[in-house]
Amino acid sequence: MPVERAISAGGVVLREGATGPEVVICGRQSDGVWGLPKGTLDEGESLEMAAVREVSEETGLKVEIVKKIGVIEYWFTGDGVRYHKWVHHYLMRATGGSIADHDLEHDRVEWAPIDEALNTLTFNNDKNIVRQAMSEVTDAP
Repeated sequence: MPVERAISAGGVVLREGATGPEVVICGRQSDGVWGLPKGTLDEGESLEMAAVREVSEETGLKVEIVKKIGVIEYWFTGDGVRYHKWVHHYLMRATGGSIADHDLEHDRVEWAPIDEALNTLTFNNDKNIVRQAMSEVTDAP
């Protein structure tokens, strides 16, 4: 089976909600998967540019990067190809827009309290990136 590299970028968008920090999560009814907004780079695009574009498209929010928080690395198989994937994640804040304006890649885009998000996200890698983002925020002076 051939092996291909895949590189994506995305973000952990945080805000202070009524009861504490909240994060944007994206879900699909078709497969029940909940994750963080992310996607592949367009030709000539930097990781940062791709992260901002993908998060904006998938969530409907205008966002800016606060800092890089980590890279998820994993393998998966699809269409007879084995992929080695890296997803570069950035801590982000919303500067405008609305989750009501998200694209059609996901059926649902929600602001969720951190504990709820950690219980809802499908993959442990996403949960770990949210925890890393929270540690970056709480460790800030």
